[in-house]
Amino acid sequence: QVQLVESGGGLVQPGGSLTLSCVGSGSISGAYAMGWFRQAPEKQRELVTMVTSGGTTQYADSVKGRFTISRDNAKNTMYLQMNSLKPEDTAVYYCRGIINGYDYWGQGTQVTVSS
Repeated sequence: QVQLVESGGGLVQPGGSLTLSCVGSGSISGAYAMGWFRQAPEKQRELVTMVTSGGTTQYADSVKGRFTISRDNAKNTMYLQMNSLKPEDTAVYYCRGIINGYDYWGQGTQVTVSS
């Protein structure tokens, strides 16, 4: 069992930046893929970005050029660097990991972009 815990959310003004972290209680080095999802009020959860064990990344069109995913296996941590934030980025952000054949989700962290 691996628990994923997100942190780093908060309130930020439009144009600002935030870095989210997702720490695994166990090793994430064996993760087939890890990613960030988000869910805005009254909307479906959507993929923001993901990275595979081979380093291949994928981004939603809405965040390309603004968000960057990275992972530090030595620290069992995945990051989401978010720049040039927009009000439409407001959502609960979840990390997800496919680790050793199991699908793990974090509990989510709220990101609010507002002036």
